[in-house]
Amino acid sequence: MRKSTRLFTHSLFGPVFKILVQNKPVCGGCNRKMPSLVHTEIETAVKGFLIDQEKMTEVVERMTKEIKMGLAKDTHARAVIKCFVSHVQDLPTGKERGKYLALDLGGSNFRVLLVNLISSSDVEIMSKGYNFPLTLMSGSGKALFDFLAESLSEFCHTHGLENESLPLGFTFSFPLQQQGLSKGILVAWTKGFSCEGVVGKNVVSLLQEAIDRRGDIKINTVAILNDTVGTLMSCAFYHPNCRIGLIVGTGSNACYVEKTVNAECFEGYQTSPKPSMIINCEWGAFGDNGVLEFVRTSYDKIVDKVTPNPGKQTFEKCISGMYMGELVRLVIIDMIAKGFMFHGIISEKIQERWSFKTAYISDVESDAPGEYRNCNKVLSELGILGCQEPDKEALRYICEAVSSRSAKLCACGLVTIINKMNINEVVIGIDGSVYRFHPKYHDMLQYHMKKLVKPGVKFELIVSEDGSGRGAALVAATAVQAKSKL
Repeated sequence: MRKSTRLFTHSLFGPVFKILVQNKPVCGGCNRKMPSLVHTEIETAVKGFLIDQEKMTEVVERMTKEIKMGLAKDTHARAVIKCFVSHVQDLPTGKERGKYLALDLGGSNFRVLLVNLISSSDVEIMSKGYNFPLTLMSGSGKALFDFLAESLSEFCHTHGLENESLPLGFTFSFPLQQQGLSKGILVAWTKGFSCEGVVGKNVVSLLQEAIDRRGDIKINTVAILNDTVGTLMSCAFYHPNCRIGLIVGTGSNACYVEKTVNAECFEGYQTSPKPSMIINCEWGAFGDNGVLEFVRTSYDKIVDKVTPNPGKQTFEKCISGMYMGELVRLVIIDMIAKGFMFHGIISEKIQERWSFKTAYISDVESDAPGEYRNCNKVLSELGILGCQEPDKEALRYICEAVSSRSAKLCACGLVTIINKMNINEVVIGIDGSVYRFHPKYHDMLQYHMKKLVKPGVKFELIVSEDGSGRGAALVAATAVQAKSKL
């Protein structure tokens, strides 16, 4: 199995970068000067996205306080970063073996996987993605879990597994309060989901009941986990020093390895023989109590109002792929209305909510300075034809402002966790479409983290391959092995 590591891009941060700093780039870590073609009114409009070092330091301080509140039993109930106990205390050793099923329900995808752990370097994965009907996102919980069970059954029959009783790891990428490795209570829906009858329920039981209603497969769900936990576990299989998992995709969240004695919401935190516990931060809710207002803009507040969960997931709405494109669109239509962009060009598409895909941001920023090949494609898809170079430069400037704030806030979150762990060296496993496909996200994240971490702290950012699939199988594997030792 090929391992994927993203190395530091030295050329971007050498003498060239010193010049960029002197020229006040729109986003530290990007090879870009402040564009001279951009109208001053557009610069003013996006100014709120350009958070400086002082504000970033303040974000770290406020986040540190919230994480401590989430961990402590006395303050957990009123904490916005809940720091849920994952009940995963065993990291992979590289010696895990066997076949495991994995079910992956994220924000924008649903997959069933068969993971065969053959050796420390050989992992076979068979997977199938299923078309997820959008109606299920707001329908009944029963309909949702019946669909999951039906897909699982179809997969098992296709691969001749219907008579095998394989352990299943269920990646459920929504805020969970775990009461055991195979018992997770949904706290709240995020990422556009609003299914009835699921919040406050044990989702493992809902899945198992749907499987039992069918009666045509033998499945033993041994673990439920968040995708961040899977990301950490998948990376740790190859990199033993991986202690943090990060997702920056449709949504955003992080987890990390905490000392068990600090995980006060774990019933056995003082008596557990195991020294470590993976904590699922659920950092998307950071700011729901108002502590992030100083880095939010009027555009953030407009986006928040049209989501299914207004007032919730404040940090996530500043960072993740579900919202970045809409933030860019809101700036654009504001500038069009004020006469500063696309003069005389009418596009009905750009007026539609969510029509500016977050993938467009990656496309626009992929163009070299002064080139607009990808930008032109994006504009064409939006029905904007024949615009001038200043419009294209302005679009890029707006995209950079939104993406750079996302990377800066993610950097703040990771540095907060590193400081909390009080370690000098760590590997961070990362997954998610924003991190994977944005051309500069990795470099921006690394640059801003280096500016914020304490002297002497070393970190490595690594793409975690298939955390939701392989990671779920590894959690299931470690759970089965731990049980066999009892």
